[in-house]
Amino acid sequence: MLSRVRARVLPAAQRRSLDELAQDLDLSSGDRGAKRSAFWTMLVLSSVIAAGGVLTDSTATVIGAMIIAPLSTPIMGIALGSVQRRRNGAVLVVFLACLLVIAVGVVMSLVLPGDYDLLSNSQISGRTSPGLMDLIAALATGFAGAVALARRDVAAVLPGVAIAISLVPPLVVVGVCLGSGAGWLALGALVLFVSNLFALVFGGMVVFATLAYGSRAEGAAEAADAAGRPTRRAYAAMGVLFAVVFVPLAANTAATLLINVWTERVHNAADQWLADEPGASVTGVETVSRTFHVRVRVPGDLPPVDGLLRRIDGQVPDGVPVVVDATRGRRIEVGRVGQ
Repeated sequence: MLSRVRARVLPAAQRRSLDELAQDLDLSSGDRGAKRSAFWTMLVLSSVIAAGGVLTDSTATVIGAMIIAPLSTPIMGIALGSVQRRRNGAVLVVFLACLLVIAVGVVMSLVLPGDYDLLSNSQISGRTSPGLMDLIAALATGFAGAVALARRDVAAVLPGVAIAISLVPPLVVVGVCLGSGAGWLALGALVLFVSNLFALVFGGMVVFATLAYGSRAEGAAEAADAAGRPTRRAYAAMGVLFAVVFVPLAANTAATLLINVWTERVHNAADQWLADEPGASVTGVETVSRTFHVRVRVPGDLPPVDGLLRRIDGQVPDGVPVVVDATRGRRIEVGRVGQ
């Protein structure tokens, strides 16, 4: 059954040889100087472009950085090295590359104004709160990237894979947040990067092992032999990495679901609070820095805010601050729930 699936997904006529794959993924083989020069040059440029896109909240610029970012090459090199059971220096390259990209983000953040709101930037806020769906999407993308590398006829999809698997932008966000003193936001972006790294390595290991790239006899009857499989140590490392990534993503997903429930409750309470005010309405409720912001539109004066706080009491955890943002720029600090 497995062989049939492999034959359909990765037909023998379209499989790249081990030498071809190693030539692309192993920076320590062939013309090492030229390979590493190209890698570091493109990494620096993609980091600067990504930082510019993140700081200006430009999606198009960030996508451009994703396309030219070469970081997936040594990451897939880790997968190939694990299957071949040999060290190719890819782990060290990835580690140093991560430090470089984060450093670029830190340096770029130093030119930001002191009152810059990180959470108002969609490029930052969208990468600091990853969930399980991010891991699922990353796993699918990791398999897509490995298949694209292993097949000669689908290499054209690699730019799309580069866009789907976000590597350099989260690291830039880590640097920007660290430079701005937002450690928790930086941790969230780092978790997103680690989940994407895990997805690429895992997808690569599965696909490369299935094709027996750990053996010179890929495509032969020995394809299922242990020579083409990662070592137990590699599997153990991947299991630990999966647990490290899965736990915070699951916790963040659960927290996000709870926040959505609480936000809906606050919205309903605010609707009831304004029910007797002609022409008044709630335009939205959002959670920013553990504070509920209730945006309202009222033609006249607001009703007493104590009524809003009483309606929210018992609907959300005690101690959460509530702020009302009204029309004409008025902001009222309502107080804390349950106090």
